[in-house]
Amino acid sequence: MEYSREAIDRQKKIQDMKNAWIICYANNYNGKQDISKIIEINSEKYKDVEYLMENWAIWEFKTAGRIISSRWMGKLVFGKIRDFSWDIQISFMRDKVIFNTWKELVENIIIEWEEKSAFKIAEKFCQVWDYIWVIWDLFLTKHWELTLFVKEFQVLSKAVRPLPEKFHGLSDEETIYRQRYLQLITDDEAYDRFLFRSKFVKSLRDFYDKNNFIEIETPVLWNSASWARAKPFTTFHNDFEEDFYLRIAPEVNLKKATVGRFERVFEIGKQFRNEGSDPSHMQEYTSVEHYAAWWNFEDNMRFTKEMFDYIFSDLKLNPKVNITDRNGIVKEVDFSREWEKIDYIEWVKDVTWIDVSTYNSWDEAILKKDIEKAWVKIEWIEKMWLTTMIDYLYKKALRPSIVWPAFVYNYPKNMQPLARVNDENPKIVEQFQLVINGWEILKAYSELVDPVEQQSNFDAQAKYLAQWDEEATAPDNDFVLAMEYGMPPQSGWWMWVDRIIALITGQQNLRDTVLFPLMKSKKENIWE
Repeated sequence: MEYSREAIDRQKKIQDMKNAWIICYANNYNGKQDISKIIEINSEKYKDVEYLMENWAIWEFKTAGRIISSRWMGKLVFGKIRDFSWDIQISFMRDKVIFNTWKELVENIIIEWEEKSAFKIAEKFCQVWDYIWVIWDLFLTKHWELTLFVKEFQVLSKAVRPLPEKFHGLSDEETIYRQRYLQLITDDEAYDRFLFRSKFVKSLRDFYDKNNFIEIETPVLWNSASWARAKPFTTFHNDFEEDFYLRIAPEVNLKKATVGRFERVFEIGKQFRNEGSDPSHMQEYTSVEHYAAWWNFEDNMRFTKEMFDYIFSDLKLNPKVNITDRNGIVKEVDFSREWEKIDYIEWVKDVTWIDVSTYNSWDEAILKKDIEKAWVKIEWIEKMWLTTMIDYLYKKALRPSIVWPAFVYNYPKNMQPLARVNDENPKIVEQFQLVINGWEILKAYSELVDPVEQQSNFDAQAKYLAQWDEEATAPDNDFVLAMEYGMPPQSGWWMWVDRIIALITGQQNLRDTVLFPLMKSKKENIWE
């Protein structure tokens, strides 16, 4: 790895300190007060700065953080330290500070054959991006800035590398994604966004808990890829000597749990689809999925609205959110309004005159001709199978017109092989999606629990697999076996966590909601 001149100088300082038996990398630190709590300390505890300059600090308040700035002013060194909660100014005064080597308290120490005062160590050896702890008193500067008058300090962890200058207001996406930790040091908006994501997921869990759901874990590696229309990641299991797949969704195993007495289950975790990447799609993403016995898809509509109302209230979010659509146009979306219900088949028919429920397997040529008659242009339509063609027709004709939160329901049967067929209309399945300003956020449906019909759907999908439809759903005999022991009527529900976080926080790239997104390997040396 290559090092800048400053990094080399920092390495030398670290070695000089180690040679003087100073611990540069502590094994722990106890008693830290969060900086945000320090700021709340009663003003009666503030000291007069003139008194502090004449006398030692006496209050033994303690905190720790990263040095984010430093400046020398004669017999004073000022700086700022930052922890997870806030920033605060610190001040070291010549002859009024002592240094903790971890083994002893000293006012002076020999470093590289020269006596250094504690003040000189603070000035020359405590550098920006290092971690230190301090014992201090509080005072206000003449500019009314709350400041810690340091009585004692210790180095907790020395930074070898300084932040590159470009990280102040960093805009290069690739560098941000590869070294997100650097962005988080200086970018409060980014830090707050990932803090919000954690709080959002916690609120989700709390809502499920209040509604008597049980969180369970299901395998990420499985011997079938039968859970959605998507191309899976495949890996060879050396011990079992067969191919296994990273899961596309936890659906099948969550539904198996309902056979075994778990009536309400959910899982938050990673899913994988071996497809193209763009700002709105990632091969690895986070979803939350649940199944509730005795519900149908309409029960899940009600539950979805209650969930969003709870989260917005719990996190104290403004229900009116500016969301950028897929064309880059920002529109206000009001989550507090009544959510409309839109019939998928009827709306597509109204816009294009095409009734997508009338097409059967292997009708690709017929549907392609009808789409061309409707003057709807779909790229790569010649390479699409029927279900993909129907999906893209909906995405062209219906989805862009939806701004408000809306439930799109009544899907053609061939679009979802795991969903329950409507009792009154055998051409549709009981499914809905939540669409917000052109974005699909979640989907749910009444579950198919008939093992005979499920096997028939798998058999139909197998024909597409045989014709090299990489997104066709693979058969899963073990799942059908579980259904044959009796699966309760139920409704399942799935939401893309990364996407809803992106919309609420105003991000146009899903990678800006993922702390460390997967990146293509960089062959050259990335270190500066």
